[in-house]
Amino acid sequence: MRNRLILAAVAAALIAAPMSAMALQSSDPIAAAVANAARPAEDRERDAQRKPVETLEWAGVRPGMRIMDLVPGGGYFTRILSHAVGAEGHVYAMQPTEAVAAFPQYREMIEKMAAEPGYDNVSVLFQPVAGFDAQQPLDMVFTALNYHDFHADFMGDADGPQVNAAVFKALKPGGLYVIIDHHAAAGSGLGDVNRLHRIDEEQVKREVLAAGFELVGESDLLAHPDDPRTALVFNPAVRGRTDQFMLKFRKPE
Repeated sequence: MRNRLILAAVAAALIAAPMSAMALQSSDPIAAAVANAARPAEDRERDAQRKPVETLEWAGVRPGMRIMDLVPGGGYFTRILSHAVGAEGHVYAMQPTEAVAAFPQYREMIEKMAAEPGYDNVSVLFQPVAGFDAQQPLDMVFTALNYHDFHADFMGDADGPQVNAAVFKALKPGGLYVIIDHHAAAGSGLGDVNRLHRIDEEQVKREVLAAGFELVGESDLLAHPDDPRTALVFNPAVRGRTDQFMLKFRKPE
């Protein structure tokens, strides 16, 4: 009888628990990280568009990994990655010095995020984008909506091939390089990088494969077929609803 009463009390407590608390006890660490009620409201409002659970599950994020969030912006993915990899993992938020020089607010944004409670496994790096060094072999380098910037004028002498060489060096054998970016018109190469902040998917594939990686995954999870791929990504007509490609590369064993 006593055992039945205890079980009933536990069941009642679970039913009454807030959804966020339930999710944080989930066996799925990515879903739990996304459900964390401590995430900023503006981040949670973007989840429907960015689909972080499906994105990071597809990427192969797991507890214990060492992951670099390359060009983290305000830390949208950094926060999620931190809790997804857990105390045994680590996240390096690498804000390129070239980007900080052009947009000084990038330094303050990521430093403020990393100083929030609960992110002890996050290290913020400010280094040249083509010469970064986490001083640890990485399991994954993840970059979302920023690969095109490696070719942008504000990055100075850096370019995609140089960044890819740095990523290849930083990853352990078998490590993953995950790239998400805005589709440009097919065949446009680098022509829309500065004008529209978009890049041709095939251009990205050529550059990354040339660095020695192998392509191991593609996804249309973030596809928006209605996007004509001809508008600036900050245009209110398409912002948050651009057609995006997802590519996953691996450094050979």
